[in-house]
Amino acid sequence: MSERFAKLVSSAEVLLPELPWPRDFEKDTFLKPDFTSLDVLTFAGSGIPAGINIPNYDDIRQSEGFKNVSLGNVLAVAYATQKEKLTFLEEEDKDAYIKWKGPSFEVQVGLHELLGHGSGKLFVQDDQGKFNFDQNTLINPETGEKVTSWYRGNETWDSRFSTIASSYEECRAECVGLYLCLNKLALSIFGHEDQDAEDVVYINWLNMVRAGLLGLEFYTSESSSWRQAHMQARFVILRVLLEAGEGLVRLEEVAGADGRPDARITLDRTKIRTVGKTAIQRFLCKLQVLKATADVAGGRALYDGYSAVTDSGSHNFLRLRDTVLLRKEDRKMFVQANTRVQGEAVELVEYEGSVAGLICSFTERFQEDAEQLEADLLELSKRDSPCWCH
Repeated sequence: MSERFAKLVSSAEVLLPELPWPRDFEKDTFLKPDFTSLDVLTFAGSGIPAGINIPNYDDIRQSEGFKNVSLGNVLAVAYATQKEKLTFLEEEDKDAYIKWKGPSFEVQVGLHELLGHGSGKLFVQDDQGKFNFDQNTLINPETGEKVTSWYRGNETWDSRFSTIASSYEECRAECVGLYLCLNKLALSIFGHEDQDAEDVVYINWLNMVRAGLLGLEFYTSESSSWRQAHMQARFVILRVLLEAGEGLVRLEEVAGADGRPDARITLDRTKIRTVGKTAIQRFLCKLQVLKATADVAGGRALYDGYSAVTDSGSHNFLRLRDTVLLRKEDRKMFVQANTRVQGEAVELVEYEGSVAGLICSFTERFQEDAEQLEADLLELSKRDSPCWCH
């Protein structure tokens, strides 16, 4: 995987010009990121990421570059799904989804992390008044007029766009992945040709619209707020593709086999390269232009508009949120191995895939301060107990 991703980075000069914004809106020089795929023995925390992109400061990415690590064996198990647990898909899509989910996600992760977060220029006037663009000639492709706003002095992407910055940027990177996965070169780098390549594209797009629906789990209706940046981003993309019309994406509420509320989402694969590509092309260009020009008002209006979860319009997303929660798959629990030194050798200690195995794995991982750890955990559980459902 490291080799494939390195090849993707070396192809950046060919792939980046394919992105749907003018050359002036792309970085002057693509700063090639360092990429490594790792298999991790243990990731001892409350959550295990599938990939890590550092640093998360866009101003540093602009001038210095960034590094990316993919946790290959986490990817392999985190996104594995049994057919009977696959929600919201038509039966005829499920086998293809299971077969191509892993390969398509690898393509999406590579394009998202390396070319998504790695692309796009920010227009800046520094403290000395120097511009990193020609303010007299640069045209905003959305308005057809000269660019009138930019970042000044010590302003950054995060300081200007504040609460929407993280999700907005994840949405931009996801859109780059969807858009560039249609490119034959990008697909061939990952070893996909002909019909296999078309299947990878279809499942990647299908997975994105399904993820947009599943993302409703992370929306809190009481405060009208999102709790997870990536999930909000995928919901926004679902809204964009639904809005594209022409039968590209269909989302309908149905009754499940158990008689309770359910939903079905379908994607017309024959319209991905026409209706779908055009919709993502336009939206991605808007995202980049608003970001590049520090147009906070325009960016907020666009992103908050698509992020809104309401019961009005063509889809009742508040009711669909209840359905998503009803059909929610249990959260995966990762039972991880430990190591211990036996004489001159290091021994791998594995545990059974159960709650007991999970607890045993944790307690043996922190043997030196086991008593204090147990006391701390008990105290935390007492503090949290008023929130538990009885």
